[in-house]
Amino acid sequence: MAASIREKQTVALKRMLNFNVPHIKNSTGEPVWKVLIYDRFGQDIISPLLSVKELRDLGITLHLLLHSDRDPIPDVPAVYFVMPTEENIDRMCQDLRNQLYESYYLNFISAISRSKLEDIANAALGASAVTQVAKVFDQYLNFITLEDDMFVLCNQNKELISYRAINRPDITDTEMENIMDTIVDSLFCFFVTLGAIPIIRCSRGTAAEMVAVKLDKKLRENLRDARNSLFTGDTLGAGQFSFQRPLLVLVDRNIDLATPLHHTWTYQALVHDVLDFHLNRVNLEESSGMENSPAGARPKKKNKKSYDLTPADKFWQKHKGSPFPEVAESVQQELESYRAQEDEVKRLKSIMGIEGEDEGAISMLSDNTAKLTSAVSSLPELLEKKRLIDLHTNVATAVLEHIKTRKLDVYFEYEEKIMSKSTLDKSLLDMISDPDAGTPEDKMRLFLIYYINSVQAPSEADLEQYKKALMDAGCNLAPLNYIKQWKAFAKMASAPTSYGNATAKPLGLLSRVMNTGSQFVMEGVKNLVLKQQNLPVTRILDNLMEMKSNPETDDYRYFDPKMLRGNDSSVPRNKNPFQEAIVFVVGGGNYIEYQNLVDYIKVRNILPIITCN
Repeated sequence: MAASIREKQTVALKRMLNFNVPHIKNSTGEPVWKVLIYDRFGQDIISPLLSVKELRDLGITLHLLLHSDRDPIPDVPAVYFVMPTEENIDRMCQDLRNQLYESYYLNFISAISRSKLEDIANAALGASAVTQVAKVFDQYLNFITLEDDMFVLCNQNKELISYRAINRPDITDTEMENIMDTIVDSLFCFFVTLGAIPIIRCSRGTAAEMVAVKLDKKLRENLRDARNSLFTGDTLGAGQFSFQRPLLVLVDRNIDLATPLHHTWTYQALVHDVLDFHLNRVNLEESSGMENSPAGARPKKKNKKSYDLTPADKFWQKHKGSPFPEVAESVQQELESYRAQEDEVKRLKSIMGIEGEDEGAISMLSDNTAKLTSAVSSLPELLEKKRLIDLHTNVATAVLEHIKTRKLDVYFEYEEKIMSKSTLDKSLLDMISDPDAGTPEDKMRLFLIYYINSVQAPSEADLEQYKKALMDAGCNLAPLNYIKQWKAFAKMASAPTSYGNATAKPLGLLSRVMNTGSQFVMEGVKNLVLKQQNLPVTRILDNLMEMKSNPETDDYRYFDPKMLRGNDSSVPRNKNPFQEAIVFVVGGGNYIEYQNLVDYIKVRNILPIITCN
């Protein structure tokens, strides 16, 4: 199977760190030792893909932020990986003037303009450092890959391209153009790295359409310039199949506002929702407790711990899309299997200390020597297993704390019923008024889902009652005012979004004690099983990939950047179903939709879909 986008971006980064020469895995020679200088954007791109050890293997002895105070290291080459901003260019020119390094390999995350390139050239001339500027490259790596099949646009300044930024009522045309250009630049970089020219589909009259028009134009212009095209020769592998191009589906966030607000029940989405989880790293606060502290002593400071949830973590890869109770059970099983292996090693050790010369003991000894040898050789694996068990015990315990204190299982089940139009076993007002159930934000999310999904908006009298309950619960009503305007403006051109009619099935309460050492007790938490159903984003993708006729997608525009003349058509030229697709949500996606798409792939048995949030 062809390489994933994660592998392609990693290869591109390794090539860049190897002075833009392809990196050969098994080369036995010493790497050239060098310094890596990046800005915050470069740091965010590299950190989910390359560990400090991997950077060391590539010859990186130091990695420093561009705008930090750096000492001169005159006999070492420096590899820069930065955005081509005014501020960054000024600092690089200052580095040239200060003669900080032996030679400079300048790599820009996005394409640098000619005028900024001239600024660097002038600074190099002025500092008599022209010969030291060894290479200048546009890397087209302006996106962050978090999974084999998922990327995000940025982590720094992400509020500048957020749903709120795009849908602000007071946004000016210039600001909107800038946001669209930022999104298009990242998508263009993504397709250059992927080495494929997509066929683009998007809804009409939305921000997604603006992105599609600009991206089509940018791809078209690059293809027209045959000498400088980025989609020629080695770089161009049309996705997974050489004879078929991928489909890019641009979806506007406004088609479904309930899913991002929905409380979730799968492991990865829960970690993202309730913990501090960014760029595959989760930060936990661990209180060191009050044990053994004298009466009247101050409580001890909380320790912060960080854990990386990476593709190398087999438990995470296997269970990140599983319902939470299943994860808790799997952690327990892993722990039991680890303890059994550990006991076996201990038992063999004690047998090896056998005394006496009798034949039975000697034959037993020779049998067990082989067993012990194999046990010892599996020790590193055993230690890694223990590390992962500890990691997931801590993360899952932290998630469980939130589920219990905020009654997230109750919220999840109740919202599922609202979204699938099932009968509710408790009034919404009771849920909002219950002081023990959830934070003010949880209550507001629940009410917004109810409001978005109601065919008939609640009467003014009812709405006042709900507002009073929400205010009594400490909620800020600004989100409700926005959703009221949004719903009136959209007038839901069609009926409210359908979420299928499958709800989560409770399997009774879980009362199993997981690991008493870590208070991993699931008692009182509902063991809800997820029913498989396609969310709106997945349904749109299915219609477009399978070329199905459906009112939801019949009006979607069609762009083919390879066609000489762009035509404003919603009629696809390609009548065959697609084998590979990229979904991009303008205004932000979420892990619930990502997991839903992953489940859809498994059912359809098609090639990975690269989803972008």
